Amino acid sequence: MANLPITLTCADYARLMPLAAGEVKPKGIDLTLVLGSHGSWSDRAEMLHRAMHDPAVHGGEQSMANHLWRVEAGDRSHVGLPIFPLRNFTARDLYVRKDGPVKTAADLNGKRIGMYGWANSGSVWYRHFLGFIGVDIAKIKWCIGPIDTPRTGPPNTALPPGVTEPPTGKRLSDMLIAGELEAIYSPPRPQHYHQVNGPIVRLFPAYRGLEQDYFRKTGAFPPQHLILIRRAAWEANKWIARSLTDAFIAGNDAFTLSQRRFPYASPWLDAELDETAALMGEDFHPYGLEKNREQMKMFCRQAY
Repeated sequence: MANLPITLTCADYARLMPLAAGEVKPKGIDLTLVLGSHGSWSDRAEMLHRAMHDPAVHGGEQSMANHLWRVEAGDRSHVGLPIFPLRNFTARDLYVRKDGPVKTAADLNGKRIGMYGWANSGSVWYRHFLGFIGVDIAKIKWCIGPIDTPRTGPPNTALPPGVTEPPTGKRLSDMLIAGELEAIYSPPRPQHYHQVNGPIVRLFPAYRGLEQDYFRKTGAFPPQHLILIRRAAWEANKWIARSLTDAFIAGNDAFTLSQRRFPYASPWLDAELDETAALMGEDFHPYGLEKNREQMKMFCRQAY
């Protein structure tokens, strides 16, 4: 019996290379991964869009929050698999004005914070982290908009009451520099960021220790994206969910093994891997349902 062809889209994460190169193959499936290139944010956005809307593919990478919103709205068009290609800690993403009033976590209470999106997966985890460091998120004055590209479209009417957007033509980084915001959350570094000479700096430049403490106390290495399959493809062959999950786990294991055997991607990668494993375990970027169940519950509670 011929293998079933399945095509998925995703960003070009290094962890996926054993699958993308065909070193690991899902049982009964001829898998094609359509990937972005060169770590491009715009390519990743295109891959996420195609996963949902391109009829030529069977699914792919998607935001956990967007999937949650669709499920809550009654949209069962896609099935989520416990495969999380993107995880990230969030202390590193919090930026302030170098000469501004925010110097500590406590200074954020009651302040104006800009964020690139309200219902994004990263934003859900941002609010979770703020609660972890003792910030009352109910008292934050939120402004939702682009970090470095001025907004040109109409206002986002789906924002909750009290959550605002920047005026047309303004970007959050400029508002931070001008003193119209006290902090911004951004996944990519803002263009005006420089921890020594820039007007925008990280609130927590030594973020590693804080993120390690977050993991110790919460158990979360925040998953942000998952892999979706069109429900019609799954209904026709329900075994593909297990086959794909097992293959992604095998590919993840193969990547981890190659990192251990050839730890030359950076001069001290071996030391980094030892330190990370000592804190988080060898399988610190896990796929599969049971290893992620508590983190998925944590995400859903925060989103709610």
